[in-house]
Amino acid sequence: MELVGTNRAVFLDRDGTIARDVPYCSRLEDFELLEGVGEGIRMLSEAGFKVIVVTNQSGIARGYFTEAMLDRIHQKMKSDSASYGAHIDAIYYCPHHPDEGCDCRKPKPTLILRAAREHNIDLTESFSIGDKLQDIEAGHAAGCRTVLIIPVGDEATPPEEYSMRPDFKAENFKQACDWVVINTVRTVPSAGSLPSLNGNP
Repeated sequence: MELVGTNRAVFLDRDGTIARDVPYCSRLEDFELLEGVGEGIRMLSEAGFKVIVVTNQSGIARGYFTEAMLDRIHQKMKSDSASYGAHIDAIYYCPHHPDEGCDCRKPKPTLILRAAREHNIDLTESFSIGDKLQDIEAGHAAGCRTVLIIPVGDEATPPEEYSMRPDFKAENFKQACDWVVINTVRTVPSAGSLPSLNGNP
């Protein structure tokens, strides 16, 4: 398949998107990639995307863990991904408490914009994937297309009237990656091989 553009990226939320959502995860043994994440990240890399994690980590400001521990957790995230042949190109995080009023906490797009400058990324050819409205708002504000992951039966599903609608709603990470890839190719695969382009956003 012939791919469109260069210097594209997919910006991924961490907790609840690519990893099990453990509140203020502070131990290596509590960090776990979700099913299908390794394969999905590998798919994105093979499609020519840089894969960049953008995450709010206020547990640092709250005193639940240190930046050194966060770095160890992120090293585990990279090594666990690598076991599937997947590569994470960069990680950006906000360490601040929500009450601090910083300029880097999602839903502000600051970290995505910083990553775009530092990695020479064309945001109009890029995507943001997350499981919360703040991920969609940040991606939209940065100029990316957005995917919201809402697992079937998830009681935390946002109401249909939320202010910022994603370009696509996926049931899991793998489906989100399928949609991203099919929306980046010139030659569309035969019907049925990937999800519909419509996606009922």
